Amino acid sequence: MEPDLFTAAAEDRQEKDPASSPLAVRMRPRTLDEVVGQGHLLKPGSPLRRLVGEGSGGPAGPSSVILWGPPGIGKTTLAYVVSQATNKRFVELSAITAGVKEVRAVIDSARRASGGYGKETVLFLDEIHRFSKAQQDSLLPAVENRWVTLIAATTENPYFSIISPLLSRSLLLTLQGLTDDDLRGLLRRALTDERGLGGAVTLSEDAEGHLLRIAGGDARRALTALEAGAGSAIAKGEAEITLETLEDSVDRAAVKYDRDGDQHYDVASALIKSIRGSDVDATLHYLARMIEAGEDPRFIARRLMISASEDIGMADPTALQTAVAGAQAVALIGFPEARIVLGQVAVALALAPKSNAAYLAIDAALADVRAGLAGPVPPHLRDGHYKGAEKLGHAQGYLYPHDLPGGIAAQQYAPDAIHGKRYYEPTRYGAEARYADVAERVRARLRGESPPGAGE
Repeated sequence: MEPDLFTAAAEDRQEKDPASSPLAVRMRPRTLDEVVGQGHLLKPGSPLRRLVGEGSGGPAGPSSVILWGPPGIGKTTLAYVVSQATNKRFVELSAITAGVKEVRAVIDSARRASGGYGKETVLFLDEIHRFSKAQQDSLLPAVENRWVTLIAATTENPYFSIISPLLSRSLLLTLQGLTDDDLRGLLRRALTDERGLGGAVTLSEDAEGHLLRIAGGDARRALTALEAGAGSAIAKGEAEITLETLEDSVDRAAVKYDRDGDQHYDVASALIKSIRGSDVDATLHYLARMIEAGEDPRFIARRLMISASEDIGMADPTALQTAVAGAQAVALIGFPEARIVLGQVAVALALAPKSNAAYLAIDAALADVRAGLAGPVPPHLRDGHYKGAEKLGHAQGYLYPHDLPGGIAAQQYAPDAIHGKRYYEPTRYGAEARYADVAERVRARLRGESPPGAGE
């Protein structure tokens, strides 16, 4: 293995003084069997097993792989295990600091090693989504010709962040979030393992539960918090990490939210769906996650305005006014005070009566127009202000509603192709119930009929 992230110097220092490395590094698995979770990727004959030399290679040698998953669930760990277990050359690059020049240097070296003494090269590329299209293109010949076996790691959806040619030449392996049981086993092993805390302290049950909550499925975060709690307990001369000690040493949980990645869309989607479902508490939770992650308040305000029309509509016509006013206030005052405004708007929308009738109505009308159901405007509705319009029959026979009792004229407004078609089907929720009654009465009058309830 060539010098890289896992350099010989770092390993030598760790061997001489294990405590100099963070607990998360000391507890890094040495074999695939020590990896926590990801059982679906570690079955016999799997690509990762074959990468470390388990199983035959030959014409069906291991393919390049892309590891996709959120932070802290084992992408770098899996690469580290491969680097320790394989007899291949292992080179690590980070897309944060490397460029095309470094990639080409690795590829050239790999070709020489393969042609000169038959040594295969594994290239681990971390944060591959940070590479531009041109930088990713530079990997294609090496992957296609197997000059290198690529292990690429990404926290972002590869279908958005990785070019199609590279995806098609690699196996996409999706890492699953770690469960509480996975993390619980890891924490307990770290407490007793000599590479970890070596039994120096124990962990109370309620402190363990708190660790699992703040970890959010992230092994690195769980071990970092455990190490902080252990340090505090040892400093105080305590043999057990209590909940109080843990809370004192770990001020708050980092928000698991990447506003530049696909979680940006997942959390925003969850916010809107919680509003639609009238769950005010879930709404506030997702709003808080977006705010704490540093989301642009204007983005949040725009999503709330859309929700006010799409999911509430005529059930409470004031919801859109509230959302628009909130967006204007947010633009004027900004964070941190904008959180109060956004919270008020979100609560109002979550608790408002819901109707998507107006949203469905415009989409249904658009669908008919796109399908060609348009037809000419009825002659009596056409513009009659220009010379010659009368000879064409334009505006002839038009009934002026303001001149009629009730302000409604029994005449055809829609083109013949959709005459009589109903797009708006109001619900009976909130204020829309009143509009439903109005719509029925008006439609009856337009047909020249007595409105429902007339004469009763």
